[in-house]
Amino acid sequence: MQQYDYIITGSGASGLMLAYRMAKDSFFDDASILIVDKEKKTTNDRTWCFWEKDTGEWDDLVHKSWKKILFESNSYQNTIPLQSYAYKMIRSAKFYEKLWNFIATKKNIHFIEATVVSIQHKDEGASVNTLTNQYHAVKLINSIDFDQKYTQQEEFPVLLQHFTGWFIETKKNYFDDSVATFMDFTVDQKKNTRFMYVLPIAPNKALFEYTLFSKDVLPKEEYERELQKYLASKSITEFTIIEKEKGIIPMTSYRFWKENSKNVLHIGTVGGWTKASTGYTFKNTSKKTKELIVFLKTENDFKNFRKKTRFWFYDLLMLDVLSTHNHLGSKLFSKLFQRNSLKNVFRFLDEETSFIEDLKIMLSMPPFRFVLALFKRVLNIKH
Repeated sequence: MQQYDYIITGSGASGLMLAYRMAKDSFFDDASILIVDKEKKTTNDRTWCFWEKDTGEWDDLVHKSWKKILFESNSYQNTIPLQSYAYKMIRSAKFYEKLWNFIATKKNIHFIEATVVSIQHKDEGASVNTLTNQYHAVKLINSIDFDQKYTQQEEFPVLLQHFTGWFIETKKNYFDDSVATFMDFTVDQKKNTRFMYVLPIAPNKALFEYTLFSKDVLPKEEYERELQKYLASKSITEFTIIEKEKGIIPMTSYRFWKENSKNVLHIGTVGGWTKASTGYTFKNTSKKTKELIVFLKTENDFKNFRKKTRFWFYDLLMLDVLSTHNHLGSKLFSKLFQRNSLKNVFRFLDEETSFIEDLKIMLSMPPFRFVLALFKRVLNIKH
């Protein structure tokens, strides 16, 4: 059984970003580090977007950024300047290339292409089982979802952010590529939270994503039918689909960190790093991997890495409301953007606001459903 100081299982955004940060930090130069995944990704299989103030760590990878966003619903419509913020897009191929190339310069970091079938928590270290071998680590950091335990419980609601996207190219210049459509709720809601997300990359190129926050995915044909319908409503009838993408992101306040042990830490989506109320992951992953590097230098018990905050509870209340009244999504997000400055909305979603600022934002939302959800949680939640 081969021995390593650290094993990282899974080389998606969280696993690869952590390995990259370890490669950049001389503290880990003498540590033996193994990355295990079924493949080394190199293609544009993901599009990550996030808002960020001023310049950022990943600016050299940004494919496109916007300084204005459009929010639209039947009750509220506004094109909002981002001022000191920018909304940024990264395509995964460039991300993978940069990080893998740097990791390859470190002789102490190795990659094995293998399917991980299980991991084992042990009193001393942990082990990884692939189809053909077993590997042992002092510390194991996992980003693979083996059993989807969050779907097998009822204490915390689980919604899905599910979407299908088309990158299209048109013969005419249809798009103002200085404005990103953040949420367009004017599409038929069909008793769900449904919106169109549009990222114009050039005057004749754009990504259109039909997105839902709901419990159940749709047949493939329905996403594509709604995309076609939306494009027609914008008088876009002649276009070429350059690429397609689809995804399903769990939105839940399930206590993922309860699965951690002294020597095994779950990261990324399986570690609860997805923002439960929005489905955004990339920026949080960037922040969490930085925190984890500091943690690895100073502490030895992974059970101490995650601390529950008040923002976890805010997300839980939002999901309680959307889980039982999914049709209210358009109204809730409309009030959020209509009654608050965009700067405060971004800071709230980034979990950077004070408690007083939190109260102002929460009071801007329709109160009845949230008060009801709060009372239910206070009376019934198990700590």
